[in-house]
Amino acid sequence: MSELNLKEEIEVIEEPITILPVEMKLKEEIEIYENPIYFTGKSYLVNHDKLVIIEHPMTPKEEKPFKCSICELTFSQKIYLKRHQKTHTGEKPYQCSQCDKAFSHKRNLICHQETHTGEKPYQCSQCDKDFSHHGSLTHHLKTHTGEKPYQCCQCEKAFLHKHGLIDHQITHTREKPNQCSQCDQAFSLKSNLIRHQKTHTGEKPYQCSQCDKAFSQKYDLITHQRTHTGEKPYLCSQCDKGFSRKSYLKTHQITHHGE
Repeated sequence: MSELNLKEEIEVIEEPITILPVEMKLKEEIEIYENPIYFTGKSYLVNHDKLVIIEHPMTPKEEKPFKCSICELTFSQKIYLKRHQKTHTGEKPYQCSQCDKAFSHKRNLICHQETHTGEKPYQCSQCDKDFSHHGSLTHHLKTHTGEKPYQCCQCEKAFLHKHGLIDHQITHTREKPNQCSQCDQAFSLKSNLIRHQKTHTGEKPYQCSQCDKAFSQKYDLITHQRTHTGEKPYLCSQCDKGFSRKSYLKTHQITHHGE
């Protein structure tokens, strides 16, 4: 088959990070560089692989010529750099039609829309948690293995998820472009600014289902709920004690250092 005929048979995709609508349930997933692409049929996937080899021969993994001017992360392709830059601008053009959430990337919107169906077909084999997305299950499984594959190149910290590494790396630049309009505090991440602004409004949208307490942050609600369940996910590696908060574990670990 000629290169021209091959191109004609392949379904047109607008950009490497675009995935098909959520109602198309049959998906085949592959990893192309840093980003997954989804197809409705295996034949599309096979043909896509051939075209990638023809048009985009795989470059060495270390070759990443496209550099972010804000946090200095580098990328193998310009489109990945553009996608990353939205994390700095706070741009979220993809709005959910069923709630007020918006997303910087189309694939994140599609993943989110599946949460409205209520279906959670992906079951963790090590605990009783279910997930609406295979990707969410994959990320969750790393919490059992302790795997932290994303290593900061400027310090010894490592992260479970790539977005955690990206957020952390901004702390090395010491830039805080997100300024609160009601006080003089500034933040490196827009998400931290939004979280902070709730302290001015008094808004507490996260309500405990087992008591009358409410919280401004989702994390605080999750931590509080452990007082009802007795869950202590943070385990000391030197003894058998468990803790409901990571800060409690860190405080406890100091007692071992003094032994």
